[in-house]
Amino acid sequence: MMLNKPGEALVKEGAQNVTEKDVALVVSKSDEIQKKFSARGPLARFIVDGKLLISLVRDYWSRAYRHIPYGVIASAAFTLIYVFNPFDILPDVLPIVGQVDDVAVLSACLLLIEQDLHKYKNWKEGREEDR
Repeated sequence: MMLNKPGEALVKEGAQNVTEKDVALVVSKSDEIQKKFSARGPLARFIVDGKLLISLVRDYWSRAYRHIPYGVIASAAFTLIYVFNPFDILPDVLPIVGQVDDVAVLSACLLLIEQDLHKYKNWKEGREEDR
């Protein structure tokens, strides 16, 4: 998909600079980040995926789920920080246009980590069934 190539490059480059401190930031701001994935606006179609990314980072941070390369966590953390940041490439204060870059970055991240995200989702669903 040609449209996501710039987004994929941004996610890969950004993920290389993610530190444990950034992962901790995502965990501490996860409730606020989750609000970005509301039923309204351009990110609405990503509500489930956004919540899954937040859950993945939380479970990684709490050491509940570590069967994943750190690069995947870094990509998820970078993406969630990017979506949370109102002053990214296109500021979110610009109606609709401000969220277009968030959608592009989120889409690119989901493409990059798709297999690992499916493995995590299966693991999480298995845990919930055991309760």
